[in-house]
Amino acid sequence: MIVEDDERLADALRRGLVDEGHVVDCAGDGVLARDLALDDAYDAIVLDLNLPGSDGLSVLRAVRAEGIATPIVIATSRDETEDVVAGLDAGADDYVRKPFALRELLARLRSVTRREAPPAPTRLEVGNLTFDLATRRVQRGTRGVQLTARELAFLEYFMRNAGRVLTRPMIETALWDRTSETTSNVVDVYVRRLRVKIDAEGEAPLFHTVRGVGYRMGA
Repeated sequence: MIVEDDERLADALRRGLVDEGHVVDCAGDGVLARDLALDDAYDAIVLDLNLPGSDGLSVLRAVRAEGIATPIVIATSRDETEDVVAGLDAGADDYVRKPFALRELLARLRSVTRREAPPAPTRLEVGNLTFDLATRRVQRGTRGVQLTARELAFLEYFMRNAGRVLTRPMIETALWDRTSETTSNVVDVYVRRLRVKIDAEGEAPLFHTVRGVGYRMGA
């Protein structure tokens, strides 16, 4: 989640993070930010300190008071060291000073999320389908599979949840932000595209329809 009241900056950050494969929610005031943080499980929060409604430090303290350990990176234009120290003392994991480069923010997000999560796999496998997360290369046996960035995001979600039945609302929540409007069949469209590319050439199907519920991926 990006918490920033400057709409142009928030939109630029959102687009940059989406281009890197993230699903992003934005909040323009402290009250909405607090409600979203308490309601949803985010991988990380980028939090401005100067916010209408409720300032960033108040949001930070409220989130930590509820026992939520989501990594939080403060983004501030303030020069006073005391503000940064207060944020870190209140439970922030890191900070960046405005203006900052997107690649700096991405590096800090990678750093704070690594602290919270166990070592992530670099390769996903389901049957003879492999997905190299470092190179973003997908292979079915010895055959390379060419996918768009959006198809790769879909496939990664399915492979990370192999064996589980995934409902359409679960898929939409994982792969679209709150403000996106999805059509009723958009999930089916992407699954159909993946089936054409992955379950091709007479190979055993890996995508299975659970009638009336959703989809399951597995050998």
